[in-house]
Amino acid sequence: MASEGAAPNRRSGRTQPATRGAEPHRLDDVDRRILGALRADGRLTIAALAERVGLSQSPCWTRLRRLEEAGLIRDYVALLDHRALGIPDVVFVEVTLDKHDDSVLEAFGTEILRIPEVLEAHLVTGDYDYMIKVAVSGTAHYERFLREKLYRIRGIRQSRSVFALRTLKQEVSVDPVAIARQAQ
Repeated sequence: MASEGAAPNRRSGRTQPATRGAEPHRLDDVDRRILGALRADGRLTIAALAERVGLSQSPCWTRLRRLEEAGLIRDYVALLDHRALGIPDVVFVEVTLDKHDDSVLEAFGTEILRIPEVLEAHLVTGDYDYMIKVAVSGTAHYERFLREKLYRIRGIRQSRSVFALRTLKQEVSVDPVAIARQAQ
């Protein structure tokens, strides 16, 4: 539900076009290594990135700018430790709406974006309409989230919740080098 329009890249300051539905970009092995290195450590300096991928700094910087401008790098972020912040529990919430017209979908999307506990929200196919990933500090916090935030959004017919017991894998993006190997 995040904005699908152009957004500035934090490292370069350049505005990137939305890439939803766009043709995939042709990447060579060096591009994939740059993306993979930044995926692992977004704080790499150009010097460290260039060394890691086997380029000098200038060509590395040129490729990085091209990847950013093409929209392959959406942003650079810090991943926070929710357990250390006191919000260790993850809940997946399936939400079904009363109606499916554009105004109801847009209103739901607008409201869900305002809730700080919501980490992800996806419009999905299947028995329900949305899959929402929520971070909370426990069952009491989750109950407050439901009563004071989620259930106040108009148009919700029902919801179903599943608490995650343990996270086996958590990535924010795919590894472009590993994906390319599998495609060969």
